[in-house]
Amino acid sequence: MADDAENTLIMTLESGPVTIKLRPDLAPGHVERIKELAREGFYDGVVFHRVIPGFMAQGGDPSGTGSGGSEKPNLKAEFSREPHVRGVCSMARTQNPNSANSQFFICFDDATFLDGQYTVWGEVVEGMDNVDALPKGEPPRAPGKIVSMKVAADA
Repeated sequence: MADDAENTLIMTLESGPVTIKLRPDLAPGHVERIKELAREGFYDGVVFHRVIPGFMAQGGDPSGTGSGGSEKPNLKAEFSREPHVRGVCSMARTQNPNSANSQFFICFDDATFLDGQYTVWGEVVEGMDNVDALPKGEPPRAPGKIVSMKVAADA
């Protein structure tokens, strides 16, 4: 368990728990949004609609299609030099750099070609095997879902 419960997310998947260390040092606005949505129960029951082996698992769209988000305003990009490597959590967006909202992805493998173009907001510190177990596909035939997502301080 991470030392800082306010900056730790517990995402429960059907395959088991995933502990994510939040990185407000890299992306304070995005971390704030993720915590706000988690506290509202926004992510509970939301599927991973795009899961590409060797690349990443993407979720966070309540419509399950990849084209939706929360009703909150889009976020201004907070790009950093942090590398997109296995376990890194980063925000999905459209072509517009300032379009991240609620969708995010978790890297299965090194995806450093994304560096500096997507906002890194966290990293999986425990339970990456549960992320690996998500059903694959674009979209998966029976997508894996987030059973619950909570800030550890609230759990």
